[in-house]
Formats: sequence, structure tokens, C-alpha cells
Amino acid sequence: MDRKKRIPSEKRSGTVSVSERLSVLNGLERHAVLATESNRRPYTSLIAYAMTPDMKGLIFATPRETSKYKNLLKNRNVSLLIDTRTETGGDYMKTEAMTLLGTAVPVRRGRKWDELSGILIKKHPELAEFIQSATTALVLVELSYCYHISSFQTVSEWRVR
Repeated sequence: MDRKKRIPSEKRSGTVSVSERLSVLNGLERHAVLATESNRRPYTSLIAYAMTPDMKGLIFATPRETSKYKNLLKNRNVSLLIDTRTETGGDYMKTEAMTLLGTAVPVRRGRKWDELSGILIKKHPELAEFIQSATTALVLVELSYCYHISSFQTVSEWRVR
């Protein structure tokens, strides 16, 4: 007899603290999928990220000549996906996903850039030279909504701003 939980066919409301789960995922996961828009079509990119200490912002770096950067300059509304699928061995009931919606803001060099780049470099020290390059843009995504999905269809929501 299979002891795994049945995959639910309907969405359920969750009760987890989304900001707390986001903090946990920030410690576990190093990458996210970023969705931007290009010519009214979705465009996705894999990014290395770090969360701000208050969990209300997500930081990443990208060369200024990339499609993702050019896209977000045209439309600052972005979506990101962070998930645990590689840690759960294909067990859908144990996999968590976090969908983040927000506004992408390029960060100018200065005190704020130093602070945010330091957070990203602390999580991704192997990217320090890339992050500090003159051709690299640092981007802060100011979060507006976060959706935590667990047990396949249990959804908890956090309105950030």
C-alpha cells in the first residue's frame, strides 16, 4: 500500500508565515527564475539571488547587455519563482514553491549599492568579481506580493507593500 499522501485536485488556503518560509528558502536555495516581459511575451532567466534582511526585497546582478536587464528597464514589473524541487526527490507533496511579484529597480553605485551588493556577495562569494564589474547592474526587486505553495496546492499569501 502506498503511504504517500494523495495529490489534491483543488486549491486550499494555507496558514504558514510566508515571510518566515521565504527566509528559510533564502538559506536553502541559491537560484530563482526571473520572469520579465519582452514585446508582450514572457521571458524567463535563471538568476543567483539574495533576500534583503527584512525579506521585502530580492537582489540580483546581471550584465547590462542582457535581455533580462533590457526587458526590466522597459517594464519594471517582474515575477520570480524559488522552489525546492531538487531537495525533495520528485515528491510533489514535499516540494515548496514561492512566487514573488514586485518592481525591479536598478541600484546606482553608492552607499545603498555597497550595502546590497555586500548581501549578494555574502551569499554568492564566487560571484564577487562579476558583481563588482563596471558592466554589471545590481537590481533590487521591491516585493509587493508573495505566494507560498506547499502540499501541491496549499497556498498562503503575504501582501508585502
